[in-house]
Amino acid sequence: MTDLIVALQGTPEGRTAALWLALLAAFAHALFGALQKGQFDPWLMRGGIDSAYAVMALPVALFVVPWPEPAMWPVFAGAFLIHAGYKTLQAAAYARGAYTVVYPVVRGTGPLFTVLVAGLIFGEVFAPGQWLGLAVLLAGIFGLAGWNLRTDTARRDTMLPALGLAVLTGGFVAAYTTYDAWAIRLPPDPFTFLAWFFVIDGLLMPWLARRRLAALPRADLVPFVKKAVLGALIAYISFGAMMIATRIGNVGEAAVLRETSTVFAALIGWLVLGERSGPAQVALMALIATGAVMVKMAG
Repeated sequence: MTDLIVALQGTPEGRTAALWLALLAAFAHALFGALQKGQFDPWLMRGGIDSAYAVMALPVALFVVPWPEPAMWPVFAGAFLIHAGYKTLQAAAYARGAYTVVYPVVRGTGPLFTVLVAGLIFGEVFAPGQWLGLAVLLAGIFGLAGWNLRTDTARRDTMLPALGLAVLTGGFVAAYTTYDAWAIRLPPDPFTFLAWFFVIDGLLMPWLARRRLAALPRADLVPFVKKAVLGALIAYISFGAMMIATRIGNVGEAAVLRETSTVFAALIGWLVLGERSGPAQVALMALIATGAVMVKMAG
């Protein structure tokens, strides 16, 4: 697998594979978000998921993938800090504003910042048609946030700081996307980075949710563990597919295509969670999908 990834890097076939991996990451990311809605507190659920993927990744990191070079440990520390900032800001934004308003703003600002930063770090240049596609996609995402804001009357007094936090969170999305895309290119085997990332990244949220985990009723333990393990497997797919996409393809394109997760999330909400979308929301989601297609086709 490693040899195939290295062979695809920087090739037309690699860019095509990166497209499908980014879309897989988008779908998995939407599933991951839907999984956290339900019977368990989101902080509790995220603590359980992070615990599960750290424990499951540890034997792979120790015994399967090549051991990291000493220079990689500061890189892992940087990834931990950036992801910790992202998770903390996201939680603060969700505490102050509605999920349907905050989530699109986070996912909309993320790819915009990523494209700009990837141009500086990786020398990637978007064609005019790709910028137009990005504008269409962002119009759909921010339009969706505006529509949800207009129709949601709850917590209006805290919505402005929530939106500010959402923009900052989007900046951290761009930071971890570009940083991780750089970091995964450093070791000869990309799975070295992925395995150790999950071990190290899985330390924060279980500690923050330790009291909730300790207070979990015994009767809920088995369904909670099953859900946590499922979430860990989905996280592997979502993050792993995105990281491989950024190694073999264009970082900016992959970041934009991943944000079709807003469309997948709406479809999951409609088909699985029983949520309903009106004509305006459907039209805005169509804009998001159209923008993503334009970015890819114009590249």
